[in-house]
Amino acid sequence: MLRQLLTAVLLIGSSLALADTVTLDTPQGALIGTTTGPSDSVKVFKGIPFAAAPVGNRRWQAPVAAPNWSGEFLADSIGPNCMQESYGVGTFFYRPARITSEDCLYLNVWTTAEPGEKLPVMVWIHGGALTWGSGARSAYDGTNLAQKGVVLLTVNYRLGVFGYFAHPELIAESDQNSAGNYGILDQIQALKWVQQNIAAFGGDPDNVTIFGESAGAWSVNFLTASPLAEGLFHKAIGESGARLDPRRTLTQAAAAGTALADSVNAGSLAELRAIPAPDLLSAVTAARFVTDGVVDGWAIPEQPFALFSSGRQNKVPVLIGFNAEEGTTLGALQRIPDNDDVYISRTRSRYGELANEFLSVYPADDLRKSSLDSFRDATFGWNMLTWARLTANVDEDAYLYFFSHRPPGPLKDELGAFHAAEIVYAFNNPQELRNTATSSDRQMAETMSNYWVNFARTGSPNGNNQPVWDKYSSAEPNYVELDGSARPASNLLPANWDLFDKVMAARRQ
Repeated sequence: MLRQLLTAVLLIGSSLALADTVTLDTPQGALIGTTTGPSDSVKVFKGIPFAAAPVGNRRWQAPVAAPNWSGEFLADSIGPNCMQESYGVGTFFYRPARITSEDCLYLNVWTTAEPGEKLPVMVWIHGGALTWGSGARSAYDGTNLAQKGVVLLTVNYRLGVFGYFAHPELIAESDQNSAGNYGILDQIQALKWVQQNIAAFGGDPDNVTIFGESAGAWSVNFLTASPLAEGLFHKAIGESGARLDPRRTLTQAAAAGTALADSVNAGSLAELRAIPAPDLLSAVTAARFVTDGVVDGWAIPEQPFALFSSGRQNKVPVLIGFNAEEGTTLGALQRIPDNDDVYISRTRSRYGELANEFLSVYPADDLRKSSLDSFRDATFGWNMLTWARLTANVDEDAYLYFFSHRPPGPLKDELGAFHAAEIVYAFNNPQELRNTATSSDRQMAETMSNYWVNFARTGSPNGNNQPVWDKYSSAEPNYVELDGSARPASNLLPANWDLFDKVMAARRQ
């Protein structure tokens, strides 16, 4: 933050008047941003602090608002990633490394609006297993969505051990006897920032849509379950991720935290907070520390499934779905059994009394398809369809999609509609595909981004003369298949969900 303030002073002091800069007054203070897009129509403000730096004794505390400033803040570059190890070089989701820091709670805004306008607001929460990622990826560039008439934000939140760590001393120091969900609390703080500041960017604080993919969609699901987020958003989009299967309890998370502290020879919370962030990150990686949301009695008061089943979630319209071949880039290809006997043996060991039903839905005569489909449905499909069903059960609108469009390239048939494949289409950024976009890709991007923006604007994806997307309900289980264009359909894979309803019910016992 200091670097940006000093740079702004230098710019002003040298009387540089760059044609692609723009100044905006906000409740926090004045911002200097840049412009982009056709005729410089999109104003971009990057690296805006929405919370005080969670460093020193603020490590593992709930976020507080960032301080205001005098003068002008140079908002022309995205802030550092939150602390994380990079994906391995050569792995599918590898990206070039960026600077990481505990001081990482920054957001970015794209807008075409003038102050006084009230455009719908879309807040993107990135994925990465709550362990990797940031709002910085070029696939998340908000230029093209902003040109469709929304104010688009991407946000960072604490990851890994810095965002999802519980410990008995943290519980004891908390006024809420809670710990473990600092990343979720960061997201809530970002939404509070939106309520307080977005009008200055031409956004409507009474029309906010949160959306995310994978762990970003987990986060959207957690926020929809959290009473702390009530009233901070009005619609939710989840892409390939929810947390309606059983989650860790606070007791379990605190035990894991104690074990981690023991592994680094930290005898107290003060000693844990004194460990340099890179050293703690390395220790966590070695210990295979599990990162996930915690049923802490406060941010997530009960198991999300119980909250949704009893209608106690934040009641907002949802647009949610998943991809046809989620597992091809998540290791599922490497876990396909060598033969039928191995597959059947594994199934009987894992599913017990439900094994015969599992084998009828995912038969051994096509090991590749059955392995990939069962991974998809156990990890993503059941969660998404259940989220839609439980939303419709409280008389909120739910829209379900099945993304089967295969991105271009030499591995198109091998990878299929892989995990995260839909993101560039939802952002209308087909130029960010790994291989050159075809006319079908460009049509898919236009169609999806129109649906997403329409939903953010009105709560319905329909409009723009696109195929009608009917609401989902248990009585009328409608959905659209997204494959180049949109194909309305009904009753997606019913036997799969009947099976996994039983599987998940057994896991909740």
